[in-house]
Amino acid sequence: MNWRLFVASRYLKTRREKFISIISLISILGVAVGVAALIVVIAVMSGFDNELKTRIIGTTAHIFIERDDGVLYPDPLIDKVLSANQDVVSESPFIAGQVILKNDLIFSGAILTGIDEDTEKYVTDVKQYLVEGGSPRLGDNGILVGSELADKLGLEVGDEVSVVSASTNRPFDFMVTGTLRTGLYTFDASNIFISLKPAQELFGIERLVTGVSVNIKDALKADKVKRDIAVELGFPYFVRSWVDLNANLFSALKLEKIAMFIILTLIVIVACFNIASTLIVRVVQKTKDIGILKAIGATNRDIRGLFRLEGLFIGLIGTAIGTGVGIFLGWLQKTYKIIRLSPDVYYIDALPVYISWHDPLVIAFSAIILSLIATLYPSHKASRLNVVDALRYE
Repeated sequence: MNWRLFVASRYLKTRREKFISIISLISILGVAVGVAALIVVIAVMSGFDNELKTRIIGTTAHIFIERDDGVLYPDPLIDKVLSANQDVVSESPFIAGQVILKNDLIFSGAILTGIDEDTEKYVTDVKQYLVEGGSPRLGDNGILVGSELADKLGLEVGDEVSVVSASTNRPFDFMVTGTLRTGLYTFDASNIFISLKPAQELFGIERLVTGVSVNIKDALKADKVKRDIAVELGFPYFVRSWVDLNANLFSALKLEKIAMFIILTLIVIVACFNIASTLIVRVVQKTKDIGILKAIGATNRDIRGLFRLEGLFIGLIGTAIGTGVGIFLGWLQKTYKIIRLSPDVYYIDALPVYISWHDPLVIAFSAIILSLIATLYPSHKASRLNVVDALRYE
């Protein structure tokens, strides 16, 4: 066994100097708390991020193909390109536009989407968010309304509502067949769905549709597939993915996650200051030992390595404990849903947690590096001690 490893381990668990041992324990616990807090918070934020992506993908197609002047459906070129792409699973036409809803004397703007009921179910899972009691069938005069929008207008299943578009400038009456509650406030507060044919009448178009929505095998590859389709179609078609439509939201979530990582890393940095202070006190207490080691042949490099190993031990033990506790707490919440949320506010019943191998690995590596950095000054000072000065009064 390397003598530096032996001495460093003995220094760490010394029983005669209880004060030093307590400081070491505090340093270990500080690192452990910081690492555990980082893992738990990042796991919760990743959980919300995944939950949000799941709901967005469930209510939105993966890719949209559109033209400024509308798409003539069926479009031979689009059908040819999509059928040749092995990543494409299904397609469905849609019509989208802004309208005004009127119920009695209450008005509200909304985003209307006309869907083909026979093919839409293969592109999105929007109907799985129907509130209990509604009917998924739209027919010629049915309408699905977001739950927040329905509350605003005082609508219930079976009520009639008037819809007006700027294109025709005349009201069309529809019956509410269901309300949608996705958990995405902006979606629930602004979206309504009707069948494709009445949507064409509402906007004054016949065979035209706004575009074609596409479902692919892997939603995370939407950008790549989008580029391939765009190259094949060319102008005047333009292609967007679900990532493009929600780019600002995901950028904000990513920035928030990075900010929380930096803020909580400060806890680990404070713990690393404790490591530095522990080693400084240790150097003072072990001045005689350092002098003896140098007198029998230990080099400055050996002394530096000795105290860096002790700091590394503290960092490794604290990181191991913190990683274990953080992953355990995440598993506990994910399995038993200990922290509950109000479904009326969040539309999910418990705090979501997602732990990937990448996040704990990065956090643990960062904590160990910071622990090593904290040993640089104390180990350097210890190595500079003169043998004569260290043993003068012994």
